[in-house]
Amino acid sequence: MKIARFSHDDAIMYGIVDESDLVVLAGDPMFAGYEPTGQRVPLADAALLAPVIPRSKVVCVGKNYHDHAAEMGGTAPEEPLLFLKPNTAVIGPSDTIVRPSLSQQTEYEGELAVVIGKIAKNVTAADALSYVLGYTIGNDVTARDLQRKDGQWSRAKGFDTFCPLGPVIETDFDPASATIETRVNGEVRQHARLTDMIHSVASIIEYASAVFTLLPGDVILTGTPAGVGAFDAGDIVEVEISGLGILRNVVRDAR
Repeated sequence: MKIARFSHDDAIMYGIVDESDLVVLAGDPMFAGYEPTGQRVPLADAALLAPVIPRSKVVCVGKNYHDHAAEMGGTAPEEPLLFLKPNTAVIGPSDTIVRPSLSQQTEYEGELAVVIGKIAKNVTAADALSYVLGYTIGNDVTARDLQRKDGQWSRAKGFDTFCPLGPVIETDFDPASATIETRVNGEVRQHARLTDMIHSVASIIEYASAVFTLLPGDVILTGTPAGVGAFDAGDIVEVEISGLGILRNVVRDAR
């Protein structure tokens, strides 16, 4: 089932994708369930928004593919390398990524995003997937020059617009059968199987929930494969995961 958050007639709604229509729900399905209102909105008439705005945080995993760790000049850590993005970094499909004037090297990082569906604290890997509402696509936009300069990642990863998410949340998704691909202006820059991740979704949830409580709506970005690189104003960045769709954003410089 694909869950969308969208704007229509100056209202923000939630719906289930049914071919070319959205079956409008009574509220956020994370809290209100899947009660239909009886209204249907054509997908063509809706503006898709970020499918979730994290209630507290976006948890990210660094260097979770061996080839990406190598291209960054090191080996992959034995345990998940965690960092956070603020929820103010989140934008949706078709929204604009803004390159800040403070950075001269802003880069894409296409990633699988996991949406937490219920409170998770100290969960085991065996039970971890029962805490997942579904999956979507993320782009861990990074000011790479500031990351190197600062020696830590908060500023480089945390600018407004630096966490595109979308287009929808898929509740029935198996990462083991999917591939991820990132394109800039149609040119393939990243391509990998999700099974190439070092730490699985379940093991990441176990590890993260031992550190801090995961709340409904929190998002986990699971890491990016090799091929990260810079983009410029006017570029179109697309991240595609088979079974989840395409997250597409245009880039502009800060005004």
